[in-house]
Amino acid sequence: MTTTFTAAALLAILGTTCAQAQQAFPARLTAHAQLPGATFVPAPEGAGAHYNVSGRFTGAEGRVTDLYSEVQAANGLALPFPGQPLQGFSGIRSLGDGRFLVLTDNGFGTKANSSDVILMVNIVRPDWDSGRVAIERTIRLSDPDQKVPFPIMNEATPGRFLTGADFDLESIQPVGDGYWLGDEFGPWLIRVNGAGEVQTVVATEPGGTLLRAPDNAFVAAPNPGAALPEEVVVFRSGGYEGMALSEDGQTLYPLLEKPVWDAAADAPETVDGVPVLRLFELDAQTGAFSDRVRYYPLEAPDHAIGDFNLIGGTRGLIIERDNGQGDPREGWAETPAAFKRIYLVDLERLDENGVLEKIAYLDLMQIEDPDGIAPRGTIDGIFTFPFVTIENVDRVDDSQIVVANDNNYPFSVGRAQGQADDNEIMLLDVRDFLMAE
Repeated sequence: MTTTFTAAALLAILGTTCAQAQQAFPARLTAHAQLPGATFVPAPEGAGAHYNVSGRFTGAEGRVTDLYSEVQAANGLALPFPGQPLQGFSGIRSLGDGRFLVLTDNGFGTKANSSDVILMVNIVRPDWDSGRVAIERTIRLSDPDQKVPFPIMNEATPGRFLTGADFDLESIQPVGDGYWLGDEFGPWLIRVNGAGEVQTVVATEPGGTLLRAPDNAFVAAPNPGAALPEEVVVFRSGGYEGMALSEDGQTLYPLLEKPVWDAAADAPETVDGVPVLRLFELDAQTGAFSDRVRYYPLEAPDHAIGDFNLIGGTRGLIIERDNGQGDPREGWAETPAAFKRIYLVDLERLDENGVLEKIAYLDLMQIEDPDGIAPRGTIDGIFTFPFVTIENVDRVDDSQIVVANDNNYPFSVGRAQGQADDNEIMLLDVRDFLMAE
């Protein structure tokens, strides 16, 4: 789930763009599957009856008391929901053999409305022939050993399950027998074991400088008119949306979703007038940050990234997107999708300021589908992926990548007018793109 910059922040750098030369490559749809947005699972044993229902706090006044009492105007769906939402994929890794590790984010988009959602990781296997997605394993996240450095929602319960009020998880990497997770509230980096139990929680402190977001548990709310503490420079919903892992499994590369606030300039951070995102390095074994910082350049100040994975050596894929949704060819969307790209970068190809070069890109609004593989969204042989948040990309083999959306259920309406989005997963043939120099 995502939020946008304030108007003031955007105006501070309005009109800046990245001037790098980039080469566009074609993408051809080879397979498509989808998990319905209305996919729910029971609460885990030990979680309590409270978690048999989710979405109570999504109403206009922060709480919905009657089942099915809050109807979403955009799609007619009513909340709260029976069960726990499984959708909302915000990070993916290909596990081979047609299986994928996917991360479900915090639930309904904010810290305030997601306390009745238990955080989870899933292993899924799409059936490309039928277009369905099978769930092989669900791992619920918990803190039985009290490793989280602040009180969690289930602090006094036996299960101590983590919820969407504790963390907003947006990126994942398998390391050893467990996982590293990237969060947006802190922003925090969290290591869990194979059972989803927290082992370590790391604050964002590269080079000894603490960076925090407004939803950090240790940020005291200021009085009206007072400034935030000086370490609060990460925008709300601007934390670790992407996080790559080196081939040897030793180094993590967490990437912020939005520029940090530059107090000296009184504006979001830029390098030579171009809005940039900070890319850090973390030792995957010790959890220690290095002092090195790279920068990813955005094409526009209101863009954000959706995912980041390395695909071989120091080469990686980064999703960059605007905040639009809906296919502009259909004419119904108020702010249709326009910019949805996957960029190829190399961690060692950067300028003297540490800004990454954008080597090549794919346009997800121009996907070739001559065989009509997609069940919807193809017009005149061109398939689009017109979702506000596209937050999953990884290499599958030498010629194919997997791409999926975060459907923000039940709020996003990108595929069809008046219908909440599903989780769509697709394979793209992009051999030339993967070999681009």
